[in-house]
Amino acid sequence: MPLETPRRIVTELASRGYNAEREAVTLLAGAPDSQRALEAALDSVPDDALKLSAAHVRATLDTRAPASDPAEAATGTTDPPVSTGNGTAAPSNGAGGAPVETRDGRTPQDPPPAVIAGDITGASTGTGEYDDFVRVFRDRYERLSKLLRGRVNHRPTTAVSAMPGGEDAAVIGMVSDVRSTASGHWLVELEDTNGVFPCLVMKDKPIADLVGELLLDEVVAVEGALSGDGNILFVDSLYFPDVPRTHRPNTADRHVQAALISDVHVGSQEFMGEAWSRFADWLHTAEADPVEYLLIAGDMVEGVGVYPNQDEELDVVDIYEQYERFSEYLKEVPGDMEIVMIPGNHDAVRLAEPQPGFDEELRSIMSAHDARITGNPSTVTIEGVSVLMYHGVSLDEVIAELPEEKASYDEPHLAMYQLLKKRHVAPQYGGHTRLAPEEKDYLVIDDVPDIFHTGHVHKLGYGKYHNVLAINSGCWQSQTDFQKSVNINPDCAYAPIVDLDTLNLTIRDFNSSF
Repeated sequence: MPLETPRRIVTELASRGYNAEREAVTLLAGAPDSQRALEAALDSVPDDALKLSAAHVRATLDTRAPASDPAEAATGTTDPPVSTGNGTAAPSNGAGGAPVETRDGRTPQDPPPAVIAGDITGASTGTGEYDDFVRVFRDRYERLSKLLRGRVNHRPTTAVSAMPGGEDAAVIGMVSDVRSTASGHWLVELEDTNGVFPCLVMKDKPIADLVGELLLDEVVAVEGALSGDGNILFVDSLYFPDVPRTHRPNTADRHVQAALISDVHVGSQEFMGEAWSRFADWLHTAEADPVEYLLIAGDMVEGVGVYPNQDEELDVVDIYEQYERFSEYLKEVPGDMEIVMIPGNHDAVRLAEPQPGFDEELRSIMSAHDARITGNPSTVTIEGVSVLMYHGVSLDEVIAELPEEKASYDEPHLAMYQLLKKRHVAPQYGGHTRLAPEEKDYLVIDDVPDIFHTGHVHKLGYGKYHNVLAINSGCWQSQTDFQKSVNINPDCAYAPIVDLDTLNLTIRDFNSSF
């Protein structure tokens, strides 16, 4: 059957190892014969391309030869049938003969592989020079300001400075400072690419509570009226880039599930190996047959030298042996599961975010089940459902800076809501979260995910924010002496299981035998 809907086109592209621009999918869906248009576009795409562009699809459609056969003229196609590789034509409806094999060896009956976007691995160019920092913050401002421009009629700070007093005005800027005045009001300085402008939020305004949610370096929009001398903007409204309330998540076309876990910490004396084995055993049961994906959000191992006196709490003191041990535990998982992993702050990669995926030596150690390894953060699309995977170091900063009712360790998903509202996984620079300057800001949330998956804080939390399912998946390490010293009581051996066709969530507890 021809691929008649954009979703089916995206699925077909994913099964062949490609991503695509939204306009490219629209063009293919609108073609008289979308299946043949898709095949023609893929036949002519460069070998090294991973993403199908709208320009390429448009060129493919425009350069097709006129049809000489009346039947072909009716469909607007002249392409030959798809080759099976043996010189025989493949049936267009999949009937009769063996199924066509795709680029990665899968057949159309197999689920499409995970499609990964936003991976820094192999693309890092930052050198730490001043210009690198300017470039990444400028990129952040430009991309996040686009999300706000439809909400306010903003002007550059230089233009606002030239306006007469008393005029209505709006500014989109990066928060460079927040401080209270002697009268208890809030002075927020916003910076754009032209300069800085002071904005005053009066303490009796309803929006005054929103000031408590502001983090330095995030991008927001304000509107209000200029003072009589035009030197300050009295704010009436404040906007975050945010997830639209009208957001509707994608879902899978069939009943299939994904297990979302993090913070395994193999190598620690407190790693819960028996609980992990109970989890792996359950994955082999009929009850877990729908669980076809395992997404691990960082900290596969305990690492070495991550915190003071950590060596006293290690069961395996060599970092490579820790990964070898982790690989053995990974082998307990069913071999037909697709596994995607990102690193965390305990893993043997650079600490600064975005973190590239593991190097070749570590990848060769963790070769069980041919797991997909990508950077932190990355967006992983499975069965048409996009999952933003981020280990979550910045959650510490959000929880420390914001009021407890807005973010806390007991409810880590509330801190995740804040990151979705700010459309950035680590907005504040210069704190505990180490950030690396790159050619672009890989930490901006350009596209709204269907699921937001984090770890790091070792606490289980979940909920929905504007229809985005947010999950912090706990850990597989019982309380360490260091955690006792900082009053962390972890949530251990839980496995959140998501129905990708409905986004319903079930929490499986593997603390004891089932």
